[in-house]
Amino acid sequence: MKIKIADDFDLDKIARSGQCFRVKKLSDDTYGFVTGRHTVEITANASSYDVSCSEEEWLEIWHPYFDLDTDYRRIRSSIPEDDVFLKKAADIGAGIRILRQDRFEMLISFIISQRKSIPAIKTSVERIVSLYGKDGFFPTSAEMAGATSEELAACGLGYRVPYILGAVRRVNDHEIDLDDLDLLPDDELVDRLKSFAGVGDKVANCIALFSYHRCALAPVDTWIARVIKEQYCGTNPFPRYGEYAGIMQQYMFYYMSVIRRQNKLTDIS
Repeated sequence: MKIKIADDFDLDKIARSGQCFRVKKLSDDTYGFVTGRHTVEITANASSYDVSCSEEEWLEIWHPYFDLDTDYRRIRSSIPEDDVFLKKAADIGAGIRILRQDRFEMLISFIISQRKSIPAIKTSVERIVSLYGKDGFFPTSAEMAGATSEELAACGLGYRVPYILGAVRRVNDHEIDLDDLDLLPDDELVDRLKSFAGVGDKVANCIALFSYHRCALAPVDTWIARVIKEQYCGTNPFPRYGEYAGIMQQYMFYYMSVIRRQNKLTDIS
């Protein structure tokens, strides 16, 4: 099926934006995405995209997954001229979108993410999928209920093993219903996520942003901490952007972690 997307939409930038760990580049123009029990292959053409799913599945699953009801071009254009760093980072990062991802997968994935590079996170996530998932999908909490410390350690999880086991148990025993958390306001959602052992401020904000779509939240990792120190003299710039703070964070993160690191840039010029 062919579709057209008029707004910012860049498959490669989304894949490298640090929010999703199971996207696969299948060719120069084709990427495979997976969420829940659904997969899709998307190929970028000159003026349209080929997608491997039905129109019904696209509208029900992938349209909301890619947040296609939000006008990212308008959001970028709202950045004030005096925020030179963000203006440039957003121009470079145009095409990134905040994905609506599976909540249990994001909980486990971002617990894993602590002090790991993105390639290492991806490796650990794929090992979990191969051990406990079915048909290549990320496992449910029920499918991980029998996980052992030894098995998880073999996935390269190190000190995170008890955190993963605890999260699986709490979700599987219905001590916490991840879907019910969506009813909470941002601050309460973050606090509840932090009740999981091994989940601190950064991880909780990542889970809230990338699976609950709380776009007013801007996770602060080492890259963003550098931005705040180097570009904003230690003053947090995100309150200025209100409900779009998380989107602005993604532009900054992509610029710092992908573009600036690749090109060894020292400033925004």
